[in-house]
Parts: sequence; C-alpha cells; structure tokens
Amino acid sequence: MPLSGSFGALLLRGLLAGLIAGLLAGVVGNFVGEPAVDAAIAIEEAAAPPAEHSHDSGVAHEVSTEHTHGDEAVVSRPWQRFGQFLASALAGMAFGVIVATAAHYVRRFSSLSGGRLVLGLGLAGWVAVVAVPFFKYPANPPAVGDPETINDRTLLWVAAVVLGLVAVAVGGYLWKALRAQPESFRLIAAVAGFGLVVTVGYVLLPGVNEVGADFPATLLWEFRAASLAVSTTLWVSIGLAFAALTEWSTRRSTAVPEVAATPG
Repeated sequence: MPLSGSFGALLLRGLLAGLIAGLLAGVVGNFVGEPAVDAAIAIEEAAAPPAEHSHDSGVAHEVSTEHTHGDEAVVSRPWQRFGQFLASALAGMAFGVIVATAAHYVRRFSSLSGGRLVLGLGLAGWVAVVAVPFFKYPANPPAVGDPETINDRTLLWVAAVVLGLVAVAVGGYLWKALRAQPESFRLIAAVAGFGLVVTVGYVLLPGVNEVGADFPATLLWEFRAASLAVSTTLWVSIGLAFAALTEWSTRRSTAVPEVAATPG
C-alpha cells in the first residue's frame, strides 16, 4: 500500500516520531555518552594551568579571583544534561520533518509501500548524515581540538554531510534508472556509485587530526562510539516510529469505512 496521508499529516507524523526519537537519543546519550564527557572534562581541567594567586595587593588578588571565576563553566553539568535532552528532541523533530518532506515527494515515484518507504528514508538519512561524516571526521571529546579551528572543522563536517547526501542520491538514481535490470545488478550498481562518490569525496576533503598523543585512546574511542550510538538511536527511532505511526494511520483509515458500512 502506498504511503497515505496529506503533506500536513506526514509532517505531524514526522514531528511526533522525531520527538520520540530525540528523547530516546537523549536517554542513550545520558547513560552512554555522559561518562565519557565527564572523563574528558576531568582531563581538560587537570591539564589547565592553575590560577595565579597573589597576596601582595588587593588589586592583584581581585584579578586572580576574576580569572578563576572566568574559567568556571557558565552552565552546570546537570543543566547541560537537561540541555542535551532538549537539543536531542529539537534535532529529532527537525529530522522528522525532513524525512516527512522527503517521503511526500519520493512516494510519487517509489514502488515501496508506506512503512518500507519511511524505513528506507530513515536508513538513507543515517547513511548520509551520520555514517559518511563520522568515518571522515569522527566526533572528539571536549578536551580535544583547537578552539581556533572550530569554524573550519564545522564547515568540513557540513561538507561531509553534503557528500553523504550526494552519494545517497547517486545510489538512488542508479537504482531507479536500472529498474529494467535484475535487482542484484541494480544493487551492485547503486552501491558502486555510492562508494565511488564517497571515495572521491574522502580523497578531496582534507584530514583533521587534533588529538594529542597523550590523550587516552580508550576514552577517545569510547566517546566516539557513544556519539555514534546516540546518532544511530536517533535515526533508527525516527524510521521505526514514523513507520509505526504510518501503519497505525493506514489501518485506522481503512477500518472507519468498514465500521460505517456495517448495518446497525
């Protein structure tokens, strides 16, 4: 059965699915990612130079006290954890809207059914937005990275996301263009096209390695694995929740006429 519902109905499903997915990703981040973040912050604070104290004059002591307070976190860790849930929920709703919009246009020429179409879009979104950027520019904990290069690193990550979207689009185009061929050949061509675009993009994009030699490798990979787990939870939950809402809406819409047609 094709994906049913108006564009507005799809947007509502996407918002609800994204909210559910964002809250689940926040839970995963709180239990899996926060311990690694706390450990990285402890390393960063231990490596920071101690504040200079002077008792020679009140002016010097005031400057030292001001410097110490300037190094303290503006937002406490409990509020940061709450902010993580809020940010995950907002991100999930935004991605849910994107998936709903894509589903509205893709359903016009896709042979996939409602739930399968949404799951396929969720998988494509995870590959483009999470997997392709992650394997080129994996996430780093707070103690890693030069603050002066944060804008450059952000732009490179955005470029990697664009690369993932282009690669997925090329793979989908080849799959659709070769519809007269056997499915095995179509799959090989789509994967090959996707892999070729990603490979060329990885070669052209510059590498970034700002991890110090003294930073614990175990903690680094724990943080990166937690980051990947949170992002994967978000996209998998969007796909599953959106598909479940779609199936529920389809069954509900088909059950209403049957009930109405039943004689009283």
